[in-house]
Amino acid sequence: MSNLEVDPQELVCEAEPAASGAIELLEPRDVPLGGPRAMTVRRTLPQRGRSLIGAWCFADHYGPDDVAATGGMVVPPHPHTGLQTVSWLFAGEIEHRDSTGAHAMVRPGELNLMTAGRGIQHSEVSTPATRMLHGVQLWTALPDSDRHRAPLFERFVPKVFDHDGASVSVFLGSLLGRTSTASAFTPIVGAQFDLPANTTVTVPVETTFEYGILVDTGIVEFDGTAVPAAHVGYRAPGATQLTIASGEDAARLLLLGGEPFGEEIVMWWNFVGRSHDEIVASRSRWMAEVIDHADPDGQFGQVHGYDGRALPAPELPLGRLRPR
Repeated sequence: MSNLEVDPQELVCEAEPAASGAIELLEPRDVPLGGPRAMTVRRTLPQRGRSLIGAWCFADHYGPDDVAATGGMVVPPHPHTGLQTVSWLFAGEIEHRDSTGAHAMVRPGELNLMTAGRGIQHSEVSTPATRMLHGVQLWTALPDSDRHRAPLFERFVPKVFDHDGASVSVFLGSLLGRTSTASAFTPIVGAQFDLPANTTVTVPVETTFEYGILVDTGIVEFDGTAVPAAHVGYRAPGATQLTIASGEDAARLLLLGGEPFGEEIVMWWNFVGRSHDEIVASRSRWMAEVIDHADPDGQFGQVHGYDGRALPAPELPLGRLRPR
């Protein structure tokens, strides 16, 4: 999914100092994606207090949305650099097309992973049969060693298994003896947990990883701290296990984790780079090559099969980027 904010801000994202053993609660902010009937997402990453959890640098949670009321998801071709997009649905279906030639359907429980590398463009449109749309859009930052690689699209369907009474699916990285075959370029993990009411699970984890749980439904206790729906509970490195418990209602959540990224990144709109000048250059190439049709087969390639125009980049903010 594109970051469709009208006025996206540039962000310098650094590895924040490790917190204590206490759980840090990250509150979401509502971000409307476009016009009056457009979807509104709840964004927990990045934010002022915490930009990254491992390589996870962006987290939008949306729905359940009545497509008849919101118009669903209609995102024209748009660019990405220096990141992976992780599309994960709880309900509905989205048609994906990108400039690698990939044409795929995003469905609940099925990972669609797009590695932008040096540059890619893609479109995302909810299908006509979709009545309710509900899911997350996540990004991971690519390390410097891999951020200029060729773009890639992958699909992976994880097997669901039981752990302490919860249903678990590992869609990226490794957890609980299960490993995703999808490409990961840093030590990382992404998994869905579905907990029946009044269920407690204990999850052995990597002590070098930091972790976040993004709660979709229910109220979850994460190492003893209540985390409401749409919020993220963050745990600094050092834990040998995590304890996750549901209350009187069933709960669904994503566990996101990884080794602290260790590289400073600059994010603006749909680009992840390392400097203000790099972001400016990416925007200029997108506008020239695709919007102004100077080189349709250039850095971002072409999306075939989408009936409509590509998305112009917003105007850059005034002044140079300043770390915050």
